[in-house]
Amino acid sequence: MGYERAMAARPALFRIAVNVGVDALLAGTAVVLARWLAAPAANPLLPVWTIAWGAVALLLAGLPFRLSTQYWRFAGAGDLLNVGAAAVAAAAIYPLALHEAGVPFPGPAFPVLHALTLTVLLALPRVIYRLTQESRMPPDNGRAAPVLVVGAGEAADLFLRALAADPGRPFVVVGLLSLGRAQTGRRIGGVPILGNIEDAGEILARLRATGRLPTTLVLTDPDLAGERLAALMEAADREGVRLARAPRITALDREAPHGSTRLELRPIAIEDLLNRPQVPLDREGMARLVQGRRVLVTGAGGTIGSELARQVAALGPEFLTLLDNGEFALWQIDIELGETHPSVKRRPVVADVRDGAKLRRLFEEACPDLVFHAAALKHVPMVEANPLEGLLTNALGTRLVADAARAAGAQAMVLISTDKAVNPTSLMGASKRLAEMYCQGLDGAARGNSGGMRCITVRFGNVLGSTGSVVPLFQRQLARGGPLTVTHPDMRRYFMTVREAVGLVLQATVAGTGADAPQDGGIFVLDMGEPVRIVDLARQMIRLAGLRPGVDVAIDFTGLRPGEKLFEELFHGREPATPTGHAGLLMASPRTADAASVGAMIDTIADACREGDEEVALSLLQRLVPEFRHDDTPAAQAEAHAGPAQP
Repeated sequence: MGYERAMAARPALFRIAVNVGVDALLAGTAVVLARWLAAPAANPLLPVWTIAWGAVALLLAGLPFRLSTQYWRFAGAGDLLNVGAAAVAAAAIYPLALHEAGVPFPGPAFPVLHALTLTVLLALPRVIYRLTQESRMPPDNGRAAPVLVVGAGEAADLFLRALAADPGRPFVVVGLLSLGRAQTGRRIGGVPILGNIEDAGEILARLRATGRLPTTLVLTDPDLAGERLAALMEAADREGVRLARAPRITALDREAPHGSTRLELRPIAIEDLLNRPQVPLDREGMARLVQGRRVLVTGAGGTIGSELARQVAALGPEFLTLLDNGEFALWQIDIELGETHPSVKRRPVVADVRDGAKLRRLFEEACPDLVFHAAALKHVPMVEANPLEGLLTNALGTRLVADAARAAGAQAMVLISTDKAVNPTSLMGASKRLAEMYCQGLDGAARGNSGGMRCITVRFGNVLGSTGSVVPLFQRQLARGGPLTVTHPDMRRYFMTVREAVGLVLQATVAGTGADAPQDGGIFVLDMGEPVRIVDLARQMIRLAGLRPGVDVAIDFTGLRPGEKLFEELFHGREPATPTGHAGLLMASPRTADAASVGAMIDTIADACREGDEEVALSLLQRLVPEFRHDDTPAAQAEAHAGPAQP
């Protein structure tokens, strides 16, 4: 190993030696030039030893500025500043030897002339070398794809520099689009700024008319998202131009020869179109909540449960118990956490949340301080087809998990709920509302009993890209060439990313267990922003695939399915929203319920489910959730939800 390291160091030492030799030669030359400029009539070569001393002075002055280790290929403004500082320092050191030897100055201006000539002689070859290397890019042979770069700031400049360093030259930039209007008409790296992104349609049409239409719009600004990105995508779609993102500078491939860069564009992510600003989270509060605690996550193999497991593991719990009824999904997250957080002690458990006896034994063994209950049957059509299973899992399962957690002395249990629990029209939504009612009742009892388990309910809408959601469905349909199926042209849903949703769930847990926790037992509701039309999402995904909606890929409307709403709601009319003091979190004022009576009714419903008596189970559900309006005919659903319900 030592021999290999020594062999690898030889080229670097050789280059440093070359730098030292070249700089010494330039320093000697600078002494001669400065002496000649200061005293043209005198012989600038005498005495000879003063030339050698000029080289030594530079080497000494250059040590603190690491002049000999500079990489000329990448010489920048900082390197040139160091060159100037080293030249001034060398010009200050040089007269010391002359004074000691009794050699007079060639003239009073000599120190200044010495510093200036030395700066020019050291900087000029560095600049020339860099420009020469950048100009060695092979000429455009007609195979480089024309692109229009979106962005006219530092990120765009970095992209242009990286493109100049790419020996394959995959793109030729025809112009830039700025994010503001003040930059139009200026240039970056010789490339003109043609206008701003609001004028993208007009600019693309003009480029098409002149035969310079780009194949791709390259986004260099990582923060460009939401409505501006959607509008840019529509303008590009009209001209048949695709969108792509430039790689981040930290992700550029540095394995190309001579330190050059190979540029590979990245596709636009569907998450970029949500226009959701980053919400500041109380990371320190989350760490205090989880660090050193015993945590149990149900549904740990699902989309929400697995992300909960990841974020909890990153916060350093004492022990993490992962519970799921699906063996493969549980195995996947267990293996992942073993690779990413090997120091976190954990235990995967295959169990059903409807098995009360097993839950009690497990919770007694695990002794969790925090329980995150994400296990549920979540898909509306599946629960409509299997209503008794949905009630047993979502309502009874929640009751059993909450009771086991309370009996084991947990500090808090967090129920992951859904916007479909508000004015439910589906059995899934009604069963989750029943789970909310029981947890609210338990939380009310805990407030009356100091030291009891807090039961925190967090309600939010759809998670973008979750298993079984519309995004993976559209992706599969796109892979088959379409069509994409949408149930109704006016169908709207709330969306957020799974990482953001889970971060806010942890934030809600911090708020719900802290000293200033709300004492009214309300439900935390995540701020989901504006709802998104599903048909718009379908069109955007087609465009992201480089295709044209309605031309390359069709969109078919299949009609509402049983239990589906056109519009989801986050608040019931009797749950006025109140702020929480935490960004991204709102509070739905509680509709109080007695935990004992709700629990008894859940048990009665569960008995009817086990006996297969669907009529009795649904009748009892209707009594407990009177706002539940269940009609399994699509026509009735469309009529009942012709617009968003008003609170």
